[in-house]
Amino acid sequence: MPAATDASEPKGPSFGTFGGVFTPCTLTILGVIMFLRFGQVVGQAGLWAALAVVLASKAITTLTSLSLSAIATNTRVRGGGAYYLISRSLGVEFGGAIGVLFFLAQAISVAMYVIGFTEAVVATYPTLAPHSVTIASFVNMAVFVCVYIGAGWTIKVQYGILAVLGLSMLSFYLGAATDFSTTLLADNLSPHYREGQGFFTVFALFFPAVTGIMAGANMSGDLRDPARSIPRGTLAAVVVTSLIYLTLAVLLAGVRPHEELIDNNMVIRDVAVWPLLITAGVFAATLSSALGSMMGAPRILQAFARDEVFPWLKFFAAVSGPSREPRRATVFSFVIAEACVLLGDLNAIAPIITMFFMITYGLLNLATFYESITRNPSYRPTFRYCHWSLSLLGAVGCLAVMLLINWLWALVAIAVIGAIYAYIRFMEIEGRWGDLRGGVAFERARQALLRLEEEAYHPKNWRPVVLALASSAWSRPLLAIYGQWLTAGHGVLTLAQVVRGDVEDHAERRQRYENALKTFIAKEELRAFAAVVVENHLSDGVESLVQCHGIGGFKPNTVLFGWPKSESASLAFGASLRLLSRLRRSVICARLTADNAPPEPGMSEQQTHDALWDAPVGTIDVWWRGMQNGELMMLLAHLLQRNPEWRRNQIRVLRVVPNAEAISDVLDHINELAAASRIRVEPVVVVSNDAMRTIRETSAAAAIALLGFEAPVEGDEAAFYLRMEHLAGGLPRVLFIASAGGMALDS
Repeated sequence: MPAATDASEPKGPSFGTFGGVFTPCTLTILGVIMFLRFGQVVGQAGLWAALAVVLASKAITTLTSLSLSAIATNTRVRGGGAYYLISRSLGVEFGGAIGVLFFLAQAISVAMYVIGFTEAVVATYPTLAPHSVTIASFVNMAVFVCVYIGAGWTIKVQYGILAVLGLSMLSFYLGAATDFSTTLLADNLSPHYREGQGFFTVFALFFPAVTGIMAGANMSGDLRDPARSIPRGTLAAVVVTSLIYLTLAVLLAGVRPHEELIDNNMVIRDVAVWPLLITAGVFAATLSSALGSMMGAPRILQAFARDEVFPWLKFFAAVSGPSREPRRATVFSFVIAEACVLLGDLNAIAPIITMFFMITYGLLNLATFYESITRNPSYRPTFRYCHWSLSLLGAVGCLAVMLLINWLWALVAIAVIGAIYAYIRFMEIEGRWGDLRGGVAFERARQALLRLEEEAYHPKNWRPVVLALASSAWSRPLLAIYGQWLTAGHGVLTLAQVVRGDVEDHAERRQRYENALKTFIAKEELRAFAAVVVENHLSDGVESLVQCHGIGGFKPNTVLFGWPKSESASLAFGASLRLLSRLRRSVICARLTADNAPPEPGMSEQQTHDALWDAPVGTIDVWWRGMQNGELMMLLAHLLQRNPEWRRNQIRVLRVVPNAEAISDVLDHINELAAASRIRVEPVVVVSNDAMRTIRETSAAAAIALLGFEAPVEGDEAAFYLRMEHLAGGLPRVLFIASAGGMALDS
C-alpha cells in the first residue's frame, strides 16, 4: 500500500503579514472585474441590490476566511496553502483531489489573467491587435521570470503594482467627488435589468472578483509566522476591499446614468481625473493577479509532490537556490499557462476553474466544521472567532454559489473531484499525517468501528480511553466523576470491577455487578460503559480488563485507580502498576482525601449529587519535571478545564529550581510549551532545595495537583507508597500520573 508522507519543509525566505498575505490577497481581489465590469453590476442591479451583491459575496468569503484562520492557527502550517490545510484535516483523498485541481486552477488562471492583460492593451492600442498572441506570450514570460527569480523579487514587484492600483483608485475617487449628482444617485437606486438578466446573474458576474482570499495562504511556506500572518492579512484584505467595493458602488451610482454604466466597460476611466492612471490600474490588476497565481501554483504542486501522493510527481518537490524556490514546479506551471495562452480562448474552461476555486473554499469550511464538531482534543486553534456553525454556513454558501453561477459546471467540477477522490481511495494511498478521519470514526464508533481499526495511528488523534478500576462495589462515586471529567466528552470512560473467585461459581454474581454498574452510571448521569470480570486475584483481573476490554480504537490507553488507603495494600498495588507499565498503559492514581467525607445529615439525594459534581475552588497545578509524564499531565489538565464545572480553574505549570539563575530559562521553556500546545497556562517557578515541602506548600490551596511518577521496582512497593504519601502530604486532591506516551503537545 503506497503511503503519502509528511515530509518536513526546509525554511526558506520569510515574509510578514503585509507583504506575504495582505498584498497578494488585495491585488487578486481588486482585479479586472472591478475596473471593467463593476459599473455593469451597479447599472443593472441598482445601488441597493449592488450593495447586497457585494455584502452577500463578502459574507461567504468572510466565513471562509474565518475557517481559514481557525485551521491555520491549529496546525504548523507549511507550504501548499489550502491543499496542506485540507489534506491534514480531511485526509489524503480529499487533499490529493484538491492538490490536483487547485494547482491546475492556479496555473490556468495565469493564462486567463495574461490574456485579460493583453485584451486591455489591445483595447488601449488597437493597432497591436494582430500581435495579441505574441504580446500575451511575452507577458507570460515576464511573469514567469519574476517568479522564477524568487518570491522576494515578486513581492517587491507587487508593492509597485499596489502603489499603481492605489493611485488609480485615488484618481477615480477625485473625479467622482467632482461629478457626483444626488439626482443620478436617486435614479440608480432601483434596478434596470436588461433582458435575460436578474439579481442572480449579476451576482454570478461579480462573485469571482472576491475569490482571491487564498492568495496569501498559498504563500504559507514562505511566511515568517503563518499562524499569525494568514488570519490577520486575509481578514484585513477582506475588510479593506469590502470598503472599496461598497464606496465604489455608491460613487458609480452617483456619477453616470445606468445606461452608460451598463454599456461602457471603461466608465471608471471616463470618470477619473487622470484617465491614464485607470489604464495603468487595469494593467496592474491583471498583471498582479497573474503574478499571484504564478507564485501560488508551483508552491501547491511542490507541497503536493513532497507528500508523495503520486510518486511520479516527486520530481517537482525539489527546491532551488539559497531561498529554496520551487523552480521546477514554476517551469511546469509556466508551460501549462503558455499552452493555454496559445489556445487563445479560455471562455470554455473559465467556469470550471471558478468551480475548482469554490470547491476548495467549500472543503476548507468543511474541514474546519469537522475539526470542531468531532470534538477532537487536538483541535485547539488560537483564533477564537470561528464556530462550527459559521464553517458549516460557509460550506453551504460555497455550494449555493457554485450552483448559482452555473449548475452544469458545478456538477462537472464535483464529478471531477469525486473521480480523483475515488482513484486515490482505490489505490489505497495512506496519509502519514494526523487527520480527522480517526476522529470522525471515533465519534461514530458503532457505524465506523472497522474503519477506525484500519486508520494509521497519529498522536494528533489521541483521546483518553479511560478504564476506571475499583476492587469492590462502586460505593465512592468520585472516582467515576473524575473519570468523566478527565475524558471531558472527548474520550471513552469504562467503569470496571474485578469480582474475586472462579468464573464458573460467580457468573450470576458477575452479571449482577454489571447491572449494578449500569444503574450507577444512569443514576449519576455518566457517559460511560460498564465492565466486570471474575478472577481469583486482583492483578489477574486488571490484566484481563486491560488486554481484552474494548475493540480497535476503543481499547483503554489509560487506567484510573483510587489511591490505596493503607501501606498494607501497597504490594498488590505496586504489582498492578508494574503490569500496566509493561502493557504500555498510562496510569492515573487519584488521591482524593478531601472529598471522601460522607454527605452532611439532612442532605437530599439531589443535593448530594450536586455536591459531588461541584468542582473545588483553586488552580489546576501541573508540577513539571519533563516530557515523559508532562505531556499527558498537560493534556489532562486541559481536558479537565474543558468541563463547565472547571472552566474557572486556572491551569498553572510549576517547576522547582535550585537557584534563581534558572528562573528565566525555565519560564521561557514553560511559555514555549504553552504556545506549542495552544493551552493557556500560568507559569510558576519556585526556588527551593526541598521539592517535596515546596510542592505541598505551593499547592495547598489548589483545586487539584498533578504529579508524575514511575512504577516501583519489585520489593520497593512499601517505600514507594510512603514516599508518594510524603510528597502529597496534606494536599486535598492529587492525581499521580505515569504516561505510556502516544500523545504529543504540538500535534
